[in-house]
Amino acid sequence: MIELPALVAELCAALAGIDGVEAVAIGGSRALGTADAGSDWDIGLYYRGAIDLTVLARHGEVHPPGSWGRIMSGGAWLSLGGLKVDVLLRDLDAVLHWCAEARRGLYEIDSLLGYLAGVPTYSLMAELAINRAVHGRLPRVAKYPERLSQTGQQRWRSHAQFSLAHAQMRAERGDVTGTAGQAAKAVMETAHALACARRKWVINEKQLVEHAGLEDVHARFGDVPRSPPELLAWLEVLRAALQRVQP
Repeated sequence: MIELPALVAELCAALAGIDGVEAVAIGGSRALGTADAGSDWDIGLYYRGAIDLTVLARHGEVHPPGSWGRIMSGGAWLSLGGLKVDVLLRDLDAVLHWCAEARRGLYEIDSLLGYLAGVPTYSLMAELAINRAVHGRLPRVAKYPERLSQTGQQRWRSHAQFSLAHAQMRAERGDVTGTAGQAAKAVMETAHALACARRKWVINEKQLVEHAGLEDVHARFGDVPRSPPELLAWLEVLRAALQRVQP
């Protein structure tokens, strides 16, 4: 059982009392046991149907269901007694749908603010595997789906190659920003591919590069050249570095 600060425990209990709420869970680094002094508290609010968020609105601005897209839904960023608390709305019917698709090796990728490569729909299954319910019950995720591992690594590798191809076209034109942007996207897509191959759950892009063993790539973005010939050479070195890392 995760020990909750009093204010966080009180909020979780209040959220659990909302009609339509199926479960309240702690996620992120707190659930994984990797939190440090600066880590926030991620609270997953799993619900079905329409939901009245008046209780949550008492603590700050609420982004209602749908405002963060069909996957992340909505939520609120709060400060409770100096603690940073993120409340994340999760439509349980949508979660179960995408879990079923992930078991078949199927997923979609949505564009979401703050993400380079986008958010895969199987991230909802990843959250279920990691989160720890403090009120109610959550469906159990026993293991990483074999089909998802197979299709995920193939698709993400394909995406990375596509991004690198576009980076090359931009490099030929001397488009430094476009080259670096597409190259960074390829790094993140490669990291996703490696995570799928290794059957490692990914809930967001934070530390994804490091967890994939690609941390050395960071240094390559510290001094991106400007001329087309130098840009192309820089890109080839990056491409080779990404190809060297194996599951």
